[in-house]
Amino acid sequence: MDAITLIGAFSVLAAGLCISIGGIGSAIGEGNVAASALRAIAQQPDETSTITRTLFIAMAMIESTAIYSFVITVLILYFNPFWNYAIEAVAK
Repeated sequence: MDAITLIGAFSVLAAGLCISIGGIGSAIGEGNVAASALRAIAQQPDETSTITRTLFIAMAMIESTAIYSFVITVLILYFNPFWNYAIEAVAK
């Protein structure tokens, strides 16, 4: 295999691992937050608005982790600095 093929293969592998681990972590975190919020609402129905507001803030913060994973995945796939190095090495 040449250098460009290896860089492409490892870039796709790294991007897949990044988005899958980031997505799984965020999904587990959001599930735990939602379960805790539902448990709290069941115990104190009068505080539903406060709990819901806190729930949405926590969900947004957790979701930002998945968004960061997506951004890093896009950077790995489309703005990989090793591509330019490999293309220059092959051109010489």
